[in-house]
Amino acid sequence: MDTARKSALLFDFGGTLDADGLAWKERVYRLFRDEGVAVGRERFDPLFHAADDALVGTIPPTTSFDATVARLVAAVAEALGLADRQVAARIARRFVDDALGHLGDNVPTLTRLARRARLGIVSNFYGNLARVCEDARIRPLFSVLVDSAQVGCAKPEPRIFLHALEALGLGPADATFVGDSLPRDMAGARAVGMRHIWLVGAATPAGDPCCRGDRVIHSLKDVEGLL
Repeated sequence: MDTARKSALLFDFGGTLDADGLAWKERVYRLFRDEGVAVGRERFDPLFHAADDALVGTIPPTTSFDATVARLVAAVAEALGLADRQVAARIARRFVDDALGHLGDNVPTLTRLARRARLGIVSNFYGNLARVCEDARIRPLFSVLVDSAQVGCAKPEPRIFLHALEALGLGPADATFVGDSLPRDMAGARAVGMRHIWLVGAATPAGDPCCRGDRVIHSLKDVEGLL
């Protein structure tokens, strides 16, 4: 029996595959601060969310990872009133280089996991997740990619998780979801009856897991030891 085809590991993309538990917003904020942009979270967070939301479904599916991040960071910089475009360009370059570095480091782990289960990505994204995965050279590892902008629903809605499971021909009991967001990833997976693993990164999580006995990891590499 091909046991690898009887189970699945589904992953979030941003903050999970491309970083150990740090969401895009947090990473972009830190990079702006590194560039000397003094901005508080109370101002930065809503501006980032507005720029992020504005990209959803508005960029072509063929848009590269570089171009995606450049547009996002430029929009945040404009909202902050920064006149120097080179600041945004440096931030975008550093963000992409760091993300690609993490993705590359995770390839050996994902390759081994792909021998044990079918892999998939379920992401709240902009409509070009497949192209971004191709740029990161991870696309062949995944049996299914679910991009919220393409399927018309987003985490934590149950439909987006079920869409991935239906594509794989599996039920919720046959899959485990790995993600860094408690309200989107963990709560969404729980709502459809899927096992879930919370990637919290190096920091101590601010809250408790959504379910008693939930597995909490600090690096994507820790997933192997839990299977």
